[in-house]
Amino acid sequence: MPRSLLLAILLVFVSFTAMVQDAVKVDPKHYKVEQENNRVRVLRIHYGPHEKSVMHEHPASVAVFRTDGDSKFTMPDGKTRESHIKAGQVVWEDAGKHLPENTGDKAFDLILVELKGR
Repeated sequence: MPRSLLLAILLVFVSFTAMVQDAVKVDPKHYKVEQENNRVRVLRIHYGPHEKSVMHEHPASVAVFRTDGDSKFTMPDGKTRESHIKAGQVVWEDAGKHLPENTGDKAFDLILVELKGR
């Protein structure tokens, strides 16, 4: 295999892995895997007051909020979305990237069920 082709393949692989920002890998302080199989991955998420994550992505998922919370999500294009969540609220999220931040004075917790494949 020519050296230039090998280098090109390596660059594509590195670029792809850099684009996929798994929350558990890039922010283990806030994200913990509770259960995983070939259909779902269940994450326990905890943010202290005014804590901020890093840009990452999730597949389509369902969030179940365990506590009230105020948050801000910054999207890759710089747009933001703020929300106030109530304990017990269930939210569907399409797959996507974001940078979450707890904008409140109290910690908040949620369970996120990430869907895999079909």
